[in-house]
Amino acid sequence: MAHCNTILSQILKLVPRHEFETLAKQHHSGRSFRTASRWSQFVVLMMAQMSGRNSLRDIVENISAQAHRLYHLGSAKLSKSNLSRINEDKPYALYEALFGKLLSRCQGKVPGHNFRFKNPLYSLDASTIDLCLSVFPWADFRTTKGAIKLHVGLNHAGYLPEFVTVTEGSTHEVNIGKLLAFPKGSMIAMDRGYNDYGIMVGIRV
Repeated sequence: MAHCNTILSQILKLVPRHEFETLAKQHHSGRSFRTASRWSQFVVLMMAQMSGRNSLRDIVENISAQAHRLYHLGSAKLSKSNLSRINEDKPYALYEALFGKLLSRCQGKVPGHNFRFKNPLYSLDASTIDLCLSVFPWADFRTTKGAIKLHVGLNHAGYLPEFVTVTEGSTHEVNIGKLLAFPKGSMIAMDRGYNDYGIMVGIRV
């Protein structure tokens, strides 16, 4: 019987396991794992993202239906309590460092943008992500609403994010724009949320 790798298995090959494990050791806190691992968490969350799962119960039930495939991905089956505990207790810095590694690897391989001009081109934008205030009381945004704001700078050379940061929902876009430094001669596309005529003449370009 012919063996075919799943699409998820092929995607996971973009993340070298030895690099991931090295980062996982660097960004570990608390007790050592008994059955679960950060790699299992990564595999499970990637499956959840790609299949559009919307709760821990939904994620675990979907994984249970695919449990016989987890071995080939190097992952263990996680219970709802295990996944919840890892998500809550283990530092996010692992995924921040992993993102940086993957981004730097991709930046060396992408083509330039397809416009006639040669200047570096960037797009700035921010999105408000609604959160349930009773579940995330630290994300205070309005009287009855919780939110965080995702700020992204997109480099049109390969359409890769040049930077990504998350702030409180009430943080204004222009406050993040003032902190950014772009290569000399860059062209920047942005909406009026970044309007500040005091910095437009020299937005650190």
